[in-house]
Amino acid sequence: MVVGMLNYKSTHLLIIIVSLLFLSGCVKPANDIYYWGEYEQLIHDMYVEPGKADAVMQIEKLTADIQKAEGAGKPVPPGMYAHLGLMYAAQGKSAQGKAALLEEQKLYPESSTFVQGLIDRASKEKL
Repeated sequence: MVVGMLNYKSTHLLIIIVSLLFLSGCVKPANDIYYWGEYEQLIHDMYVEPGKADAVMQIEKLTADIQKAEGAGKPVPPGMYAHLGLMYAAQGKSAQGKAALLEEQKLYPESSTFVQGLIDRASKEKL
């Protein structure tokens, strides 16, 4: 009798656990922390179809996404300002590029070494 009771309880417990795991997979995840906009698609286009995403178009889209992020009260994802800075540099707009890179560094201090390296290399190339 005790063995039958343990199996019954164990089976019910297993069913409950599996049901909870299954149902938790159906829950809609919380909204993204960051406002991604078209950033991921731009990265994809830049590497997969390089001619599709020229620097001017990327600057326009990234700038628009940054404004939309501010309007939505969300931060932009790590790398967005760095990418914007590189696109400005590709257009010969070094002051704007440096400003965007410094903004990346300010928002994401963990990127400081990388960003400072970009700034240093850009400075050496101008000399």
